[in-house]
Amino acid sequence: MKAVGYKKSLPIDAADALFDFETDKPEPRGRDIRVAVKAISANPVDYKVRKRAEPPAGETKILGFDAAGIVDAVGPDVSLFKPGDEVWYAGSIQRQGTNSEFHLVDERIVGHKPKTLSFAQAAALPLTSITAWELLFDRLGVAPGKSVDPRTLLIIGGAGGVGSILIQLARRLTGLTVVATASRPESSKWCLELGAHHVIDHSKPMKDQVAALKVPPVALVAALTNTDQHFAALADIVAPQGKIGLIDDPASLNVNLLKGKAVSLHWESMFTRSSFQTDDMIAQHKLLDDVASLIDNGVLRTTLDKVLGKINAANLKQAHALLEGGRSTGKLVLEGW
Repeated sequence: MKAVGYKKSLPIDAADALFDFETDKPEPRGRDIRVAVKAISANPVDYKVRKRAEPPAGETKILGFDAAGIVDAVGPDVSLFKPGDEVWYAGSIQRQGTNSEFHLVDERIVGHKPKTLSFAQAAALPLTSITAWELLFDRLGVAPGKSVDPRTLLIIGGAGGVGSILIQLARRLTGLTVVATASRPESSKWCLELGAHHVIDHSKPMKDQVAALKVPPVALVAALTNTDQHFAALADIVAPQGKIGLIDDPASLNVNLLKGKAVSLHWESMFTRSSFQTDDMIAQHKLLDDVASLIDNGVLRTTLDKVLGKINAANLKQAHALLEGGRSTGKLVLEGW
C-alpha cells in the first residue's frame, strides 16, 4: 500500500522531511478495524511529532490522525462496525498514522461518518471535535443545554481547528456568551460566521477589550494557542472561581497567578483515552456519533478550509508548512491517492 512517512526529524523544507513509500497492508486483530483511507486532515500534532519524535534507526514513522474512509476488514472482537461502513476518527498517538492507504484503528475511538458530508468535509473534524467537546463538557464542566448561562467563555485562537468547532459547540449547545480572539480580519470574520457573539484581538491588550463588550463575567477560558504568552493576561481577566482549560504545550506557567481567585487549571488531550486504554475509551465512539448526528441535523458545520490535493508527501509538506506558520484558518485536508 502507499504511505507517507519520515525517518529523521528534519525541517519541513528538507527533501526527506516526509517521503512517499510502499509498505505492507496491516492485518486487523482484536477490536481493530482496517479502514481504506479516503481523506485526511493535518493538525499541529502532526508537525510536533515529526519535529520531536525521531523513529528508531531503520524504522519509518507514518504520521496522521484525522481520517475518513470505508471499513475494509475487521478483527475477531469487533462489534460496532462491519466492512463497507463509512467511518471517521482521530486515531491514536501510540500507533502508525492515517497517512496510508489502509489504517488500523480500535473501533472504540471510531464513529460513523456524517451522511451529509463528503469524505473531505468529514476528515476535517474528528480530532478537533473530540478535543473541543472534551474540553468544554468534560474538563470545563459545562452542561449541554440552551438555558441561559450567565457566564462568558473566552476562546483564545478561535479561528484554528479546535477553536472553529469549539465556537460552534458553545454557541449551538449552551447558553454561554462566546467571545473568540483573532488577530486578522479574515480570521475574525471566520469566528463570527461560526457563531461567536464577539471577537477581540489577542495581539493587543485583551482586558480592556473584554470590558468594553459589557459581557457576563469571563468564568471560562479555553487557551488554545500561545498560552505561555497570554497566561498572565488570562489570569487577570478570568473571574474569581473560574476555570482555564488548555491544549497546547507551554514551556512553563506561573500557576500562582491563579491562587488568589481560586481559579482551576484543566488540561485536555484527546489521546489520553486511547493511550491509557481507559475504561471509558468508548466515549469517543459515542461522541463522534453524536457530532455526526448534530452535523446531519444542521446544528454543526464542517470546518474545512482548503483541500490541498491528493495524499502524498509533497502536499503533506505544504500542509505542515502552513500549520507551522501559525496563520491557517479552519482545517487543511488531503483527499484520494
